[in-house]
Amino acid sequence: MPAVRFEVHQPTSLEQALDLLSTHRSSVRVLAGGTDLVPKLRAGVLDVQHLVSLARVPGLNRISFEEDDGLVIGAGARLSDVARHPAVQEYYPALAHACAVMATPQVRNMGTVVGNLANAAPSADTAAPLLAYDASLVIVERGGRRQLKLREFWTGPGLHVLEPWEIIEAIRVPSPPRRAGSCYQRISARSKTDIAAVGVAAFLALDLEGKILKARLALAAVAPTPLRAEEAEAMLEGQLPEEDLLLRAAAACVRASRPIDDLRASAAWRRKMVQVLAQRAIQESYRQAKQGGER
Repeated sequence: MPAVRFEVHQPTSLEQALDLLSTHRSSVRVLAGGTDLVPKLRAGVLDVQHLVSLARVPGLNRISFEEDDGLVIGAGARLSDVARHPAVQEYYPALAHACAVMATPQVRNMGTVVGNLANAAPSADTAAPLLAYDASLVIVERGGRRQLKLREFWTGPGLHVLEPWEIIEAIRVPSPPRRAGSCYQRISARSKTDIAAVGVAAFLALDLEGKILKARLALAAVAPTPLRAEEAEAMLEGQLPEEDLLLRAAAACVRASRPIDDLRASAAWRRKMVQVLAQRAIQESYRQAKQGGER
């Protein structure tokens, strides 16, 4: 194991953290949960001289929900805390499930949702549900804030648009309508705690006649970045959710995928699982949406 030398800074305000990032720029990384960052440092993959810990910055572990404002997940919010949050479980079940089943209890108790996204792994479990919910990122720098749609954040495996002097302060997720449902399905060929070989999330909202008013389908681990299956979404919207239509939408998700062969699964197996998991996610989302309209 290579020797790694770096300085850890522990700012007590967001402004201090941003000042440190601006000062050190290319040789600095933000430390939140550290479940992805620390193994990379130990392996000598990253050339980092400074770590800026967010542990002492107040307010970043926030998880809040208001019907008018939606869900806000701060940069320091742990995966396990998001999974257990009552509002997340009630209004965002796909995200609650993803946070509850990914990795191991140790990782879930340390890792953050923001960190899972910022790592820019195509297989990130929280990515597909948050894409299906049309989430945005609140990104801060010393000059101000900007809000970016999550689907515009990743540019490739391990790559994103975040500048070295910026911090993701929070994730914002719109409040869902009453007649809506969502589901996340994931599978790995090796074990339940392994990185997902395929992940599929669905979100459906119904109108008063039972037609699909809004459909969002998102895929993970089957392309260079997590992505939306736009053909499948367009196929569903404005239609009655008949069985044949749901099957065709699941097949359209396969066409949106671009899987590869690797240690976890073959590309062919991944394509088959995209169709199976997409069908399950769409059907469960419809069941929830229909149930919501009956309450």
